Amino acid sequence: MKILAINPGSTSTKVSYYVDGEIIKEQGISHSTEELRQFQNVVDQLEFRRDILLAFMEKEGIDPKELDAVAGRGGSLPPVTSGAYEVNDEMIHYLKDVTQIEHPSNLGAMLAKEIKEQGSEKTIALIYDPVSVDEFEAVARISGLKGIERKSIGHALNMRAVAMKVAREEGLDYKKATLIVAHLGGGNTISIHHNGKMIDLISDDEGPFSTERTGGLPLKYLMPLCYEHTLKEMLRLYKREGGLKSYAGTSDAREIEKRVLAGDKELEVVYDGYIYQIAKGIGSLATVTNGAVDRIALTGGVAYSEMVVSELKKRVGFIAPILAVPGEHEMIALSKGAERVVLGEEELKQFNPPAS
Repeated sequence: MKILAINPGSTSTKVSYYVDGEIIKEQGISHSTEELRQFQNVVDQLEFRRDILLAFMEKEGIDPKELDAVAGRGGSLPPVTSGAYEVNDEMIHYLKDVTQIEHPSNLGAMLAKEIKEQGSEKTIALIYDPVSVDEFEAVARISGLKGIERKSIGHALNMRAVAMKVAREEGLDYKKATLIVAHLGGGNTISIHHNGKMIDLISDDEGPFSTERTGGLPLKYLMPLCYEHTLKEMLRLYKREGGLKSYAGTSDAREIEKRVLAGDKELEVVYDGYIYQIAKGIGSLATVTNGAVDRIALTGGVAYSEMVVSELKKRVGFIAPILAVPGEHEMIALSKGAERVVLGEEELKQFNPPAS
């Protein structure tokens, strides 16, 4: 079983080569500002990134004709259920010409198709758990203002991978268990998985603040700012200049912890607030299943922090046992998902765009 996994990011392309159950080569290929500046839109980077991937494969002796599957990170599709989707013409058209959300992950399907075309007839091009995975129950969509629905947009690929990993290692059946997964990084996303579906999620714009995002803010104080700034400026405040960065001048949680431990009392309260809000998010999702939760998993870069993990155990450990599964698990998730499809253990779904 040979699988190539591709995860395009804003300034890098991660690629891994998976053989018979194990990633044997993984690399994050960085792209400089100068290299990317020549492209007006993300989709214009397709040939540039494809050639980099082909060069990587040639260097590592990876023959595209021997690949069973090429798995790309799923991009800004309309709401879909979780799992694997074959890259078809409709998907490419939607990502190139229809979606209003420009994101590097949109290139995942396109790059998978480009590599597949270098392969053989047996090679499958697919995406797995795109950011638009939506398995919300009807009640979870209610926002509080008619005409605006809550959306399921977050780190679906990593959170579902962690949920399945924790279930497996804890002797639970993912399709029968209830797990809460908190992805803690540049943006925070917290989700609850019940009977094999991600039935609710707190996105990075409505829940706890993160290292650089504001999370949910008091509306009556936020609205006046919207008249003082452009939309682009507001988006930057929310997404790049908010959260811990707005208080500490840095989004590096390790640096912030050092300052807290060195006696910065003002920052200590802010960091406590950061953990406090994450705990509130986890606690609120526990109510979705009336408090019946089997495990809580903490993932993302901040889950490496012993301080954060320890404090969260104090605050929400009464709900369920807490496990730290730090880092990102997207490359193995893509590879394992593709493997299950090739082995016939999981359905390869077809993407059908919504009626216009």
